[in-house]
Amino acid sequence: MSYSPTLSSGFSGTKNRVPNHISPLSGMCSACNGTCPGLCDIGRSVTRGSEAVYPVGGDKNQFGSEKNYPVDYSCFNINGRVFGAEGCRADEENLSALDANLGCEIGVFHPIRLKAPFILPAMAKLDWADYYAGAAMAGVLVVIGESAIGKDSERVMEGGKIKHSPMLVKMVESFRKYYHGYGDIILQANRDDDRNGVLEYGIKELGVTSVEIKFGQAAKGIQSMGWVKSLEKALKAHEEGHLIIPDPTDPKVQENFKNGVGPYFVKAGRLPMWDEGSFTRRVTELREMGAKNIFVKMTGYDPEDIRRVLSMCSIARVDMVTFDGAGGGSGNSPCKMMNEWSIPTVELESIVYEILKEMEAKGMELPKVAITGGFAMEDQVFKALAFGEKYVSMVGIGRAAMAAAMAGKKIGELIEKGEIPKDLQEFGTTVPEIFVDVRRLRAIYGPEADQFPTGAIGLYSYLERVSFGIQQFLALNRKFDVKYASRRDLWPLTREARELLNGQYNK
Repeated sequence: MSYSPTLSSGFSGTKNRVPNHISPLSGMCSACNGTCPGLCDIGRSVTRGSEAVYPVGGDKNQFGSEKNYPVDYSCFNINGRVFGAEGCRADEENLSALDANLGCEIGVFHPIRLKAPFILPAMAKLDWADYYAGAAMAGVLVVIGESAIGKDSERVMEGGKIKHSPMLVKMVESFRKYYHGYGDIILQANRDDDRNGVLEYGIKELGVTSVEIKFGQAAKGIQSMGWVKSLEKALKAHEEGHLIIPDPTDPKVQENFKNGVGPYFVKAGRLPMWDEGSFTRRVTELREMGAKNIFVKMTGYDPEDIRRVLSMCSIARVDMVTFDGAGGGSGNSPCKMMNEWSIPTVELESIVYEILKEMEAKGMELPKVAITGGFAMEDQVFKALAFGEKYVSMVGIGRAAMAAAMAGKKIGELIEKGEIPKDLQEFGTTVPEIFVDVRRLRAIYGPEADQFPTGAIGLYSYLERVSFGIQQFLALNRKFDVKYASRRDLWPLTREARELLNGQYNK
């Protein structure tokens, strides 16, 4: 059998002509003939060449891997117990799942209080306003994604440095408007953002106190690449300090472009070339600049690279490292890279776990770690927290959280139009009637919660559901604080799952 998808993809809207008759190794139709107008990935490549490497509509969609990995968190079931109560007094009269504590703190020098062990990974498109606002309401961490200033048509750049970005101002304010003592908004930077002074601008001009340094881009090991199809835009990007190939300032290149000769321009993100010295110096600079918390975004690179990054973060006393595994989502990665690159999330977490155990045995200070990559519901999140035990403190929920924000926004628009979906009509006709957790938000913010954007309410409510589900799994194991979740709370269903647990379950 093949675990890889066929040459049809939701990334680009391609399809196989005879989907019930596939050659597994290639992903092609078993019978290919000259009557087909090029429906599959090969056909798309025939007309669009190298552009077909990337998905269609990267600015309007969030993409997730289509590959069916042979091992993931579904390979475990959740254990249960009927004796005792860990983390609290065994009070038969009053104790319930609602007493299970999900609150935690992140931060070496400046702790950030969180209502739940969630981080909403980097986002700078789609319904970002509700994504950030809902995170503030839920009291969790949320990240402004890389290249945000590139999406700001009103940005002001001088000498390759950002001087003003109205979009970044709005992004930060989207969170701060609803902040109530929990969580924080983190400004992320890739190598080009760092060169453009994005972190300096965020810290000095916007008062951002949490920043994230990115190793690679999203769930892939290269930086972004995009086609620029006008000479004017290529020149502007070059002036702002971006790497444009071929050089748009070359007169010969300009002449060829105007005559329709040669490829379109490519805007290529720069690859970070950190080492121990340069990384530690940059972390120190950011702290001296005013950053209170330093985060790092990492992914499933070679285990030796993972070990080196964790060691660098230990020395620099980084507040948290987020590891992004294969099978999750990405903004605009190459199609095949989203499916075929990196380490599946559960295996990545296993590698990180073992490396942190080795570091602990050597007496090294351990950075906090978050794991992300395909998490959507409470069972998956609980399993990841249990599998990581004390070494993995947080879980990132990305695509699912954005889906909640977008669904909430759409439902709100339908309510306003009087076009309430049939399956919601039984709950009422107004936002407070249909969105049940408006009641919770009133307890925090007062009656003004009735007027909050429904996308943010929807995200808040979704995270409430995930949190309540985790509380139930904790109570099922007689554990009343998330810090007690352990591998003994999991039961392996496959040989691979047993090997990953390495005997650490109730045999």
